[in-house]
Amino acid sequence: MRIAVIVGKFPVISETFIVNQIIGLILRGHKVAIYSMENVSQNEFYKIHPDVENYHLLEIAHNQPHIPQNYVWRVFQGIKLIATNFHKAPLVILRSLNFFKYGRRAASLRLLYLTLRMLNFPAYDIIHCQFGIFALDAMILRDIGAIKGKLITSFRGYDISWFVQKYGKNVYEQLFAKGDFFLTNCEFFKNRAIELGCDSEKIVVLGSGIDCSRFPFKERYLHDDGKIRIATTGRLIEKKGIEYSIRAVAQVAKIYPNIEYKIIGDGELKETLQQLIQSLNITDKIKLVGWKTQPEIIDILDQSDIFIAPSVTAKDGNQDAPVNTLKEAMIMGLPVIATTHGGIPELVQDGISGFLVPERDPEAIAAKLIDLIEHPAIWSSMGRAGHAYVESHYDMSKLNYELVQIYRQVMTNDFSIQEPVFASAMALK
Repeated sequence: MRIAVIVGKFPVISETFIVNQIIGLILRGHKVAIYSMENVSQNEFYKIHPDVENYHLLEIAHNQPHIPQNYVWRVFQGIKLIATNFHKAPLVILRSLNFFKYGRRAASLRLLYLTLRMLNFPAYDIIHCQFGIFALDAMILRDIGAIKGKLITSFRGYDISWFVQKYGKNVYEQLFAKGDFFLTNCEFFKNRAIELGCDSEKIVVLGSGIDCSRFPFKERYLHDDGKIRIATTGRLIEKKGIEYSIRAVAQVAKIYPNIEYKIIGDGELKETLQQLIQSLNITDKIKLVGWKTQPEIIDILDQSDIFIAPSVTAKDGNQDAPVNTLKEAMIMGLPVIATTHGGIPELVQDGISGFLVPERDPEAIAAKLIDLIEHPAIWSSMGRAGHAYVESHYDMSKLNYELVQIYRQVMTNDFSIQEPVFASAMALK
């Protein structure tokens, strides 16, 4: 199959689930092209997933075309581009300028620039949009004939929470009518999409997979030195709720001072969180260690005892699915503390693989942290339970197999697709 993957930015180190899917398709012999709708800054490009280089993904990636900020210059450049490309697809180019139908997308010339980028590329069997926001652009590009193929949209979090709260419950009305099929990464967001108008017969849950073989499992026991090592991985943004885990660890440190807490990630709240750590006089125990590559993250998790994922519903409505960073910790055998938030309860079994606590409740996090510190004998059983659950539900290879089966059914207009059931080992070979 020829598959176009529509993304926001590429590559982004926090979106390994997209890289995992693309590699899975390539390994199965499919031809993949990546189209980004936003530009990656130098800071974001500083660290990338190693598989981006290993599989030469930048060679099949087509960045968002440069659109001049100055509107006059944008028009001037646009006229030149039209003059040199008009003969290739005159009707398509003219449709991209129809601001009566496409409003600001056409009037700003964004649609024209996106269209011109695609004129030299072939028709695709599947156009897979990662996040509903970018599916809105892809839907229009397909409408005007700039790209061809069955349109599949994956809703993954902020696109079905924050974006809907900001732009209204009808923001995906046309997409639900014109899109061929829809995926979500958890039941929580599937139900949300159906509430917003998605046909329940045209949507299934397909979780975000991880390469389980890359994350070595280890039984967790109390170290000889008695130190408790805690970790969190996530962007430093409101939705990740890291303020509350910091406050919780600060409380626990008063009782059990022999602890350390490493927070892996970066983001807009870095300075605010650093100031919080300083105000709590706990800079010797809590460290913001910044972005890390996957091997670096694995090394930190390997040395850790407990993982905290304190996600919250942001003030703008942004919510999380079962986050991959939590899956990575669980597959490595770490007992976890997470919040009853979004799709996370579909991943963490309370009291079995870890503990679930209410959002924005540092006292509850602290109580469960103390429980784990005082009962290290349960670390191992929780770690084994988490490992088994992630391995059986979120193995990348199995999920990529299911994705290809969904593609094939959509291509033949067979919408009797059931919730994916993992293929047998024979089918995966």
